Amino acid sequence: MEEKQRAVERVLLRVPEAAEALGVSASQVRNLIWAGELPAVRIGRAVRVARAELAKYAEALPSVR
Repeated sequence: MEEKQRAVERVLLRVPEAAEALGVSASQVRNLIWAGELPAVRIGRAVRVARAELAKYAEALPSVR
C-alpha cells in the first residue's frame, strides 16, 4: 500500500523563499527587513518571513501606471 504524502504549506519562509515569492533577490528581501519595511522573526540565528506579512507588503505596494 502506497503512503500518501501531504504537502505542508509552511507559514514561515526562509529569505530566499520569500524572495522567490515576491520575484526579487534575497538581498532585496534582506534590505526590506533591515529597513523595517517587511516584518520578520528571528528563531535562533534563522530569519523567517511570515506568508501573511508577504501578502500585506505586496498589497500595500503602489501600482505602476
